[in-house]
Amino acid sequence: MYEVVSWLLEIVSAMFQGYCLQYFYGSFLESRMRNRRINGLAATVLYGVLRIGAGILLPQNNGSFGIFMRLALPAGIMAAVNYVFYRAGGKMRVFLIAVFMAVSEISVFLAYTFGQIGNVLIAMWGWCMEKEYIASASVLSAFVHVTVIGINILVFMVSAIVMYCLLKGVAKAFQEKSYGIGNTELLFLITPSLMGVLVCSLLRAILLTVEDGTPKQIYDRYPSLIAIVPAILILSLLSIVFGVRLFQDMIYRNREKSSRIILEKQVSSLQEHMGEMERVYSGIRGMKHDMKNTLSVIMQLASGKEELQAYLEELNQTMSRLEFRFKTGNTVVDTLLNMKYHEITNTVPDLRMDVEGLQFPEKLFIQSYDIGIILGNALDNAMEACRKLKAKESEAEAFIRISSFQKRELFFLKVENSFDGRLVWRRQEEFPMTDKADRENHGIGLANIKSTAEKYHGTMDFKVNGRVFILSVMMKNEKGRSENGF
Repeated sequence: MYEVVSWLLEIVSAMFQGYCLQYFYGSFLESRMRNRRINGLAATVLYGVLRIGAGILLPQNNGSFGIFMRLALPAGIMAAVNYVFYRAGGKMRVFLIAVFMAVSEISVFLAYTFGQIGNVLIAMWGWCMEKEYIASASVLSAFVHVTVIGINILVFMVSAIVMYCLLKGVAKAFQEKSYGIGNTELLFLITPSLMGVLVCSLLRAILLTVEDGTPKQIYDRYPSLIAIVPAILILSLLSIVFGVRLFQDMIYRNREKSSRIILEKQVSSLQEHMGEMERVYSGIRGMKHDMKNTLSVIMQLASGKEELQAYLEELNQTMSRLEFRFKTGNTVVDTLLNMKYHEITNTVPDLRMDVEGLQFPEKLFIQSYDIGIILGNALDNAMEACRKLKAKESEAEAFIRISSFQKRELFFLKVENSFDGRLVWRRQEEFPMTDKADRENHGIGLANIKSTAEKYHGTMDFKVNGRVFILSVMMKNEKGRSENGF
């Protein structure tokens, strides 16, 4: 009975570890199969079968070769499952294998501490036998077998719960799963895991000793280790999770720093363009006014001379075209719209840009360069989407529509654009991924828009309607919230 239950527990344990492995891999990596469930099931079965086979082949002694094989063979199995069923870079693969090995090993040894309860119960049954509370040796044997089976089941349940919860915690803490891990960062991430694996290897080597031909546990010689060993194992597990969280915080800080630098560059660029465009715009208005008066006088003097009069009328029409294509009354917005429009029409000449619905209240307390940052990032994303659409479908309609309105103290800005209908998402990420190679300096436009809107106690949202991407920004337009600098 005991042997049957032990084998069943071995099979269930191997399959459960396979389930945890496919869950852990699936949280970070893309499946090779289209159906994620079938991919996960196949990974679970393969790992379970190989793990059971490895349990049969592994040496039962705790010598140097046995300890080495207990580390190398499971790592090889995990690498094989990773390679067969998941797509991943080398560094991410190393991180996942190291963490899974550490968590699985530590959870087993941590649960083994609960197995000491069985020794206490068996000693109690022996005492009951001596006091004749247990009638016969067969009853004692039955009690011992039931106790051993129950303790094995308890150890399995505790290790399973610890393993699943820890792997889930690591997967949740590591939110930037698409981040390209460097060599130094990889070493920082796997060091706690490697330490945990080595601690478990040390425990495996010294846990059982033989004295006078009788196997004894190290806990029998040093009872205080019953409390010290679990504390070390728990600290090892915590170091893995908190190491990942610290790494995640480092990514956030670096991204925030990069975002701030880009924002500062955008503000500086806007200020330069605004000053230059304001001078040009003022000069064009003055020149147009003067030239119109001059042309009017010349046309009166040239009455009766048809060729000269036709030439002057053409010149007058040319002067009329010296106007901004888009005029909203806001210098920053006018500069951006005209600059971005001329930029996009070089690659997408048939783009339709509609800004008729873009209106600003008379009293605008939102700083103009903040509106410029929001519109600039939104237009960059919309223009890139239109370029990709036209590259794939040359006959497709490319458009950008911008509108705004104010409701009480809230100012709403909406940017709609056509796109190819494809967004790249990763689980637990707030924004779609950029498909550009330099992901550190690209793909943060939506984050910049959101952070700028939050300066005015606002927010940003986006949705997809068919092949139309709709970006909505809401901000509070209140006096004292911020001063309009332009």
